[in-house]
Amino acid sequence: MNVIIRESKITCEHLLGKFLDENHYDQIINEDTDLFFVNKSLGGNADESNCIFKFRKNVFTASEQSGAYEGLVGAAQPTQNRGLAAGPKEGKLNNRDWVTDYQFDIMDYFIKGSSNSVTGVSGLDEIELFHKNNKDSGARGMVWLREKISSAGYTYEDFFQKKLEEWKSTSLEEARKDAALVKKTYVSDTSYANQVNSGIAGFYDRYPRIPYGRATSYTAKYPEVFSKCFPFMQKLSCEFNELLPNRFSAQNNKANLLDERFRVAGTSTPFTTITVNKNFRTAAHRDAGDLSEGFSNLTVVANEKEWEGGYLVLPEYRVAIDVRPGDLLLINNHEGIHGNTEIKPPAGQKLEDMERISLVCYFREKMLELGSWEYESHRYNFVESRRKERNDPKFNGVTAGMWSSDEWYDYLRDNGGEDMLQQYHPQVEAGSLAGFL
Repeated sequence: MNVIIRESKITCEHLLGKFLDENHYDQIINEDTDLFFVNKSLGGNADESNCIFKFRKNVFTASEQSGAYEGLVGAAQPTQNRGLAAGPKEGKLNNRDWVTDYQFDIMDYFIKGSSNSVTGVSGLDEIELFHKNNKDSGARGMVWLREKISSAGYTYEDFFQKKLEEWKSTSLEEARKDAALVKKTYVSDTSYANQVNSGIAGFYDRYPRIPYGRATSYTAKYPEVFSKCFPFMQKLSCEFNELLPNRFSAQNNKANLLDERFRVAGTSTPFTTITVNKNFRTAAHRDAGDLSEGFSNLTVVANEKEWEGGYLVLPEYRVAIDVRPGDLLLINNHEGIHGNTEIKPPAGQKLEDMERISLVCYFREKMLELGSWEYESHRYNFVESRRKERNDPKFNGVTAGMWSSDEWYDYLRDNGGEDMLQQYHPQVEAGSLAGFL
C-alpha cells in the first residue's frame, strides 16, 4: 500500500466551477493508497485527523455491486440543482440563454458606474477587452427571460447589443435607470445550473419550502427497489469502520441520535443520504451538508467497465484517483476541492449509450435537527392539509411563523397527542385552549 504525505497544498479557489483535466494533476492513483496532509514543522503525524483520502481496490463483490446498481440507478435523473459541480455555464440552458459575466458587468457598469466583477475591472473599454481576452469568462446562473423580452416588443436575438448602444448614446442617468430596469425585468430571479443526471436516495432534512424530514422522492416511491442496495451499504459501513475507526465512530454516534428510520439500512450504517450520479463529469467544487467530523464514502458501479477517464482530481494535492467498479474511496469531500476529468466512452459508443454510476454516501448534518419519524410525518401532513384547504395551485402550504402558531400546536395535539406536543414544544402550556380563543 502506498502512503503519500503532503506538507503543503496549492490554492485552487480560482478553479471552482471549472472542469479539471490533465493540467491539474501529476499522478494517477490506481492502487491502494492513503494520502495525508501533515504539517511536520508543527510536529504533526499522519492520522485520521489529517487524512485526505483512503483508496482501496476491489472491495465489493459482483453481487454487492449488482445490488447497489439495481437499487440506486433509478435515482439519477435530469436536474439543474447541482450548482458549481454542474460545470461552466456556456452555450444555452435548454432553450434559454445564460446572462453572461460580460453582460452582468456591462449592466453593473451603467447602474453603479463601475463593474462589480470579482476581476475588479472597471471602465467600459476595459470590461469589453477583459472579457474578449478571458477564456474563463462565463455566467452566474441566471438566464434571460426570452418571453418577457419578446412581449415587450424587442427582437430577442439582438436585444442586449441594441440596449448597449442605447446606453452609450444617452445620458448617464438615463442609462443607469434603463440598465437597472433591464436587469430587474428581463433577468431571471432564479439561479440555474447546467442540466446533469444526478439525484439523491435515502433521506433528507428540512428546508424552508419543504419543512419536514422525509424519505427522498425516489426512496418513497420505490422502497423495495431501494432496499436492494442494503447489502452493499452494510459492507461499505464495515469498511469505513475498519479504515477510519475514529471518523466512523463520530459519524455513527451522531447517527444514533436519529430515528433509525432516517438511516440507510437502519442501524447497520451511519449514512442518511446517497448522491447518485450518472455519466456526470463534476466541475471543481466542495461538497456541502455532510457531517464535518464524518467522511464521504465514494464508489462506482456499472454494467460495463470499459470507459476511460472520469478520474477524481484533487488539484490542491496534484493527484487524480481512478475509481473503478468495486473500488472504495473514503475522502474528505467537504474540505477539499475536487472534480472529474472527462468521461470517455468505449470505442464506437456515445456517452449517452453507457452508464458510469458514481455513489457518494454520507451523513447529512442537518438531519440532527429532526424529530421522530412520526413527528416529521405530522409536519408533512400539516403542510399538506393547509395546501389542500387553500385550494390554490400557487400555495405550497408554508407560511412564515407557522411552526410557532396555535394552529400548528392544536394540530399536533390532536394528531400526535399531548406528550408529543410537550416533547417538541415544551413552551406550550399543557392543555392550552389558546388556539380556540
